[in-house]
Amino acid sequence: MSDALDALAGGKPPAATPITRAALEIDEYASTLGWDLPTRLFALVDSAALRKQDPKLAKQLGLTDEKPGDLTVIEQDELPAGMELDKFLGTIAWPDQVVGCALVVERQMLPPGAEHSRPKNATEAQLADWAANHPAREEVRITAAVLRDGKKEIALRLRSKDVAREVLTGPDLVPGLTEALLATFS
Repeated sequence: MSDALDALAGGKPPAATPITRAALEIDEYASTLGWDLPTRLFALVDSAALRKQDPKLAKQLGLTDEKPGDLTVIEQDELPAGMELDKFLGTIAWPDQVVGCALVVERQMLPPGAEHSRPKNATEAQLADWAANHPAREEVRITAAVLRDGKKEIALRLRSKDVAREVLTGPDLVPGLTEALLATFS
């Protein structure tokens, strides 16, 4: 996909499962691009199946010694400008060779309890302005990855702690986003 991904130490971040490794690999790639970027979409394919199906491409990608279940990350074209994310996700149809997908999106996050100071009867625009100007807001980059079989993983990077060792991971950190990605396989 990119020289940035190839430059990762050992080729893949250390992690317990293939989906966690894929989420962290994508997060690390996104971190090399900086912040304030548009949403990015990735297909996840089984590395061993790719090597068997297209040995020439697998060699170009450096896929030689994969373990069973290893995933190859393939960045997709940019999302259409101005289209809402949920509407865009509803337009996706993945071929059978794609065993999963991932999305990188930047958002504002508020701490627990912030909803107590939320303005009542505010419009959506007013709520967005309130969140964007909240003194405790935190900018985050969310990498959500899912597999057809329902496995999911999130890598969450705070802009204020923009280092790999501070990336939070877990399957249920942003459940609405992983559910929306899983729906692209229905």
